[in-house]
Amino acid sequence: MLHRNLTAAAFPNKVRRTMSTPPMKTYVTTYEDVVRPEWIDSNGHMNLAYYVVVFDLATDLFYETLGMGNTYREKTGNSSFVAETHTVYEREVHLGDKLQIRTWLLGADAKRVHYFHEMFHVDSGERSAVQELMALHIDMTVRKVSACPPDLDAHIQAMVQRYAPAEPPKGAGRRIAMPPRR
Repeated sequence: MLHRNLTAAAFPNKVRRTMSTPPMKTYVTTYEDVVRPEWIDSNGHMNLAYYVVVFDLATDLFYETLGMGNTYREKTGNSSFVAETHTVYEREVHLGDKLQIRTWLLGADAKRVHYFHEMFHVDSGERSAVQELMALHIDMTVRKVSACPPDLDAHIQAMVQRYAPAEPPKGAGRRIAMPPRR
């Protein structure tokens, strides 16, 4: 099946990343899935909404690893809400394609976690999409941003020290903008 590199067409000077590109430090979690029939749109590829679904499934695994997943929410009454996302679609994926999502922890403080997902097409090894997110720690009793408990904050800070790359992954920190007029 043809797998068109959308980023190469739109951004011919962009450096492509593959699964075999050596990591800067290391990603925190790896989530795997397969493109399902209900995720395919009228263009014959995975619909943009389902990229977000797959990234959200990877987020669930990441949050459990950080100690702030469903178990934490049920135990403490605290949770997290994503306040901002930026998704970049680099390459089409199709029905039955195997996907691997690697999640990077970019930084955190007592109220925020900044992370980055890379989606790879397993068979070709090429990166298909990325998503950058900023999540906020929420006290669910008042549904407002709050500092996480000191023990969780210490755990997350230790993970930042262990995993945060010195240089962000390619594509992190991007913004949407039209090229300057010439």
